[in-house]
Amino acid sequence: MVVFSIGRVIVGFLAAWLIVIILLSGPMFHNNEPDEQILVRLSRALGELEALKLQNEELKSLLNSLKLSPESLKSDQANSINSHEAGLKSHTSKSGFQQIGGTGIREPSKEFEVTRRLVEDGISEMWYFLNAEIKNLNKTVGSDPANIKRLSLLLEDIVHRKRVIYSDLTKFKDLDGMKEWREKEAKALSDIVQKRLHHLQNPKDCATAKKLLCNLNKGCGYGCQIHHAVYCFIVAYGTKRTLILRSHNWRYAQKGWESVFLPISETCKDDTGSPRAPWPATENTQVIDLPIIDNVRPRPPYLPLSIPKDLSDRIIRLHGNPVVWWIAQFVKYLLRPQDNMKAILEKVEEKLDFKHPVVGIHVRRTDKIGTEAQFHPIEEYMEHVEEYFQQLGLDHPVLEKRVYLATDDPNLLAESKKKYPDYIFYGDPSIAKSASVGQRYTTESLKGVILDIHMLSKCDYLVCTFSSQVCRLAYEIMQDFHADASTYFRSLDDIFYFGGQNDHNQIAVYNHTARNSHELSMQKDDIIGIAGNHWDGYSKGLNRRTKKSGLYPSYKTVEKLELVDFPTYSEVDEL
Repeated sequence: MVVFSIGRVIVGFLAAWLIVIILLSGPMFHNNEPDEQILVRLSRALGELEALKLQNEELKSLLNSLKLSPESLKSDQANSINSHEAGLKSHTSKSGFQQIGGTGIREPSKEFEVTRRLVEDGISEMWYFLNAEIKNLNKTVGSDPANIKRLSLLLEDIVHRKRVIYSDLTKFKDLDGMKEWREKEAKALSDIVQKRLHHLQNPKDCATAKKLLCNLNKGCGYGCQIHHAVYCFIVAYGTKRTLILRSHNWRYAQKGWESVFLPISETCKDDTGSPRAPWPATENTQVIDLPIIDNVRPRPPYLPLSIPKDLSDRIIRLHGNPVVWWIAQFVKYLLRPQDNMKAILEKVEEKLDFKHPVVGIHVRRTDKIGTEAQFHPIEEYMEHVEEYFQQLGLDHPVLEKRVYLATDDPNLLAESKKKYPDYIFYGDPSIAKSASVGQRYTTESLKGVILDIHMLSKCDYLVCTFSSQVCRLAYEIMQDFHADASTYFRSLDDIFYFGGQNDHNQIAVYNHTARNSHELSMQKDDIIGIAGNHWDGYSKGLNRRTKKSGLYPSYKTVEKLELVDFPTYSEVDEL
């Protein structure tokens, strides 16, 4: 079954690319196109095919490694050895799996998981490229009905091939007990971090504890302020200091943080202590006042997008976006609701009759449009929602298509229901009204935004704009409901980022020669500072070696993870 699935991936991958070559070079689409342009497009397609050959060799290697006989599996079980991570018996086979003795569960190696995700990412980027090229071709086919029909049929065929490949990859990910391993590992790894945070936040003697003071009232919206608290918490973890969150007269709640969320400490809530000094102070300073992330100088190494070196192997193996998983652990600890807030969330879920599968949409329409974000019509969101349900329906009949709509536009819910009568929409226009600029900093607005973010995070998939802190926060919280929800989103604009983060870098794994003034040349191992993904097969970035900026094929780079020596908290792990 594993061999069959990966074989279909390879065949589908090659078939889709052959279709692209036909599309890009077929004479029926170039009746009025100069010969020079035809040659350029054909050369480009052949260049992409050459790069695909390299990826195909990697896929073949992965396929060969998965050809396991029953005898080899029995050998794996017989030769189990003690695991250093969990005190369980395990053995790493040539397949990249470990057999956990006595449990019937198999776990993948880090190398296997990284390779599997590279395949998934490569197929996604291939689809972005195909989709963009087909849309461009659609503008050039003219009015000939035969050409229009043929292009439409080709697009339909490619879309179906893409869905089949994604379906096979999803099945492949959960084969041979790996799903059970992921769930167990996700809980075990999160428990480690949560236990460390609890230890950090509850010192035995608050009077002598080293503290980091953080003022919650940053001049921005709810999502931004929560991420400000997350930044403070990460620095506190990195410096091994108890975080003191000053939230009295919080613009969202006069009574402060604890009016909606549990205290971040049970034993240490005041900022008394001496000596005191602003960041960076010294190791001997008892209380350090931390500025907002934009003003912190010098910048500590602990800032996102770094992850702790001592946990990095396990995080990388478990999760497709280790940085998001790491940030989500601090969000999880911070946003534990008070009992009254928890009751409100549960009551709303019950009232809505919230069921799965459901896609969450967050549409921002007020203060940021035209400044930080572009306007996106509801049709653009629903295109990706419909594709999600079509993909899901390939293996499981979808009887009801549900959407949770969160927005600051009170009229959008009614508009969406009218335009898409075959969907069930969850949402509350009163929450949208309270999210308007004039009513944003009220108790009702706070409850509304907490509710919207909670419901979005409980959805199976998100369609939103990552330029929005609300959207990114919902995506971060979502990670707690799944072993790995790194791919459970579609952003209409930005890639994921953390406001004020350190440089986001990628590593070139293939050479690329710029083919026009808009593109970026790069050599293998070049460090590329990514500015964004255009979701058309290309990203924009800066080659840190040549200091030049431009577009480059996204599949020719991989993420450069920053592994930092955070405190290890061995005294907690041994408890």
